[in-house]
Amino acid sequence: MAINSVKGTHDIIGKEAMGYQYIENVFKAVCELYGYRPLVTPILEHTEVFTRATGEASDVVRKEMYTFLDKGGRSLTLRPEGTAGAIRCLVEHKLAATNDLPLKYYYFGPVFRYERPQLGRYRQFIQAGIEAVGEDSPYLDAEAIVIAMRTLDFLGFQNLKVKVNSLGDQASRDAYRNALRDYFRPHLDSMCADCQERFKLNPLRMLDCKVPSDIELGKNAPNISDYLSDEAEKRFYKTLSLLNALGVEYEVDPGLVRGLDYYGQVVFEVHATSSSGADYGALLGGGHYDGMLSDFGGDKSIDHGVGFAMGVERLYSILQEDGKLEGVDPGLDIYLMPLGEDVLPDCFELAEQIRGLGYTVSLPYEKLKMGAMFKRAERANAKFAIIVGSDEIAMGEVQLKNLATKEQISAKIETLQETLDSLFGETEEGHHHE
Repeated sequence: MAINSVKGTHDIIGKEAMGYQYIENVFKAVCELYGYRPLVTPILEHTEVFTRATGEASDVVRKEMYTFLDKGGRSLTLRPEGTAGAIRCLVEHKLAATNDLPLKYYYFGPVFRYERPQLGRYRQFIQAGIEAVGEDSPYLDAEAIVIAMRTLDFLGFQNLKVKVNSLGDQASRDAYRNALRDYFRPHLDSMCADCQERFKLNPLRMLDCKVPSDIELGKNAPNISDYLSDEAEKRFYKTLSLLNALGVEYEVDPGLVRGLDYYGQVVFEVHATSSSGADYGALLGGGHYDGMLSDFGGDKSIDHGVGFAMGVERLYSILQEDGKLEGVDPGLDIYLMPLGEDVLPDCFELAEQIRGLGYTVSLPYEKLKMGAMFKRAERANAKFAIIVGSDEIAMGEVQLKNLATKEQISAKIETLQETLDSLFGETEEGHHHE
C-alpha cells in the first residue's frame, strides 16, 4: 500500500524549498545586523514548559497541543511556539549570569499545533522569531518592531503597517480584566463555550474570539487604554515616539490582544497589503512579556523580554503569489558534457576541480546523446556548458558554450580558472562563489 505524509503536514521540495531557504537567509541576515545570535531548542519539551508559560486560558494550551506520555510515563509536548522553550533554555544554562544583557537570540524551525488543516495552514509548520530577554526597555520593544518591519521589507513586502497596543502592567491588566468580566457577565449565556471558559481563566482572550456574534459584542467592550496605569501609559508613548523618530508607520489598535497569555505592555502585529490592494492581514505578531524567567526559576530582577514570531508557510505563499521569488533559484553555473563513455572518468575529475574553484557543476553519470545533455542543462538552468571529447582531452582543452548567447570558445584546462572568472564577470580577487 502507498504511504502518504501525515494529515496536516507537507513536504517542502524543489523551488519551494529554495524559497523557504531564501526567507531563512534574509531573516537570519537581518537578525544578525541587530546583534542577535541563533538558538536551536529541542522540538520536544516537558508539557509544563508550555502550560506554565503560555497560560491555561490560551487556545494553544487548551486545544492545540500535541501532548503524549513517553515510555517512562512523563508528559511531553511537541512545541506549539518558540518563546517558552527559548526562555527555559536561557534559565537552564544560566546565560544571564555569563553574558551581557539583554540576551538576544533568533530561531527558525518547526512547531506543531493540532488544528483543522485549512488552505495554507498546517499542523506542522515553520516559525521564525526573536527574543530579547533581561532588560525592561521601550528601546528594545521598538527595536523588535523595527526588526520585524525590516525583515518583511527585505523580503519584498510593500505597504506594511504596524498595529500596536499596550496591555499595560500587571495592575492595569487586573483592573481591565475586572472591567471585562463586568461587561461580559450579562451576555455570557449567549456566548460560545470557549468564551464561557475564557471568562473564568482570562477574559482578555474573549476579545480574540472568532465567532461573529461574539466579535460584535466585543466591539463595545471597555477599552484597555482607559485602564492603563500612568507608568504603563508613559512607557507606551515612549515606544511610539521611538517609532515616530524612525519613520515607522503604525496604528494604535485597542482590540489587539495577541493569543498567548504571557504578553504585557506593548503588543504588535505587522500587516501587509498586496500590490493590487488586497489585505493580507497579520504576517507576524509579538510583544513584551514579564514574569517568564521567574516561571522557570530564573532571576526576578531581570524578568523581562520582548519578541515576535512569524509563520514561514504564509510568507512563502504570499511572496510566491506576488512573483517575489522569481530569482531565488540561481540555477547551475556549469553543465559538463562528456562526449562518449571513455571520457567520463576525466570529466568526473574535471567536475571536482571546477567545484574546487567555487562553481556549481553537474554532469551525467552515463553516456548520453548530445541533445539529451543540452535538455538536462536547460532544465538545470545552467549558464554554461563545458563539452569534453577525447580529442579535447588529448590537447588539454575543453569547449565552453554560453547557453544564453550560444557563443562557444576553446579553453585550456590549465588556465580554466582565469577563463571562468572572466566569463562569470568576476575580478581576480575572487568571486561570489567563494
